[in-house]
Amino acid sequence: MTVDRVEADAATVTLFVRSSQALATCSGCGTRSSRVHGRYRRSLADVPLAGRPTRIVALVRRFKCDRAACPQSTFSEQIPGLTTPFARRTALATEHLVAIALALAGRAGGRLAAKLGMPCGKDLLIGLIRAQTIPSPPAVSVLGVDDFAFRRCATYGTILIDMASHRPIDLLPDREAATLATWLSQYPEVQVVCRDRAARSSTV
Repeated sequence: MTVDRVEADAATVTLFVRSSQALATCSGCGTRSSRVHGRYRRSLADVPLAGRPTRIVALVRRFKCDRAACPQSTFSEQIPGLTTPFARRTALATEHLVAIALALAGRAGGRLAAKLGMPCGKDLLIGLIRAQTIPSPPAVSVLGVDDFAFRRCATYGTILIDMASHRPIDLLPDREAATLATWLSQYPEVQVVCRDRAARSSTV
């Protein structure tokens, strides 16, 4: 990637860049091509520079695919580490916003992101959280079990805690003993179960 120029004022910083690669890979068939069909500018939000919001304006080339059988006759190049299809932010900016979203979620996360020079709305942060892949539960030998309210006095579920790390690892849709037994049958490594002492005939 080549930086052509940098423009800055009191409010923002803008970097104008372009790819330095002679060839690009077709997103349809993987064929490498050097036949440039056209160019356009693409604007991406990036992490702040010196506390000021930063944008990267990339000069993107559109290539013609050299493979006659490819259903995609033209394609846009992607600059490694900078652009991904349809994204409005750099990968690094998205990574920072995901970290803020996971720590603070909606409104509070939006306020912090704006303060750090990455203004965004609460809906964007919630969307980033929902887009994350849910990791598989880790191996747990000591399991904590307790109930919680989806809706107080109406709907309850069960929360499962890794007692070694004191972190939640799963949520069950109800607090029935059979549901917990089914979960435990899938994780035979659990050796000890800690639960509250509430007396309920058919619950965990």
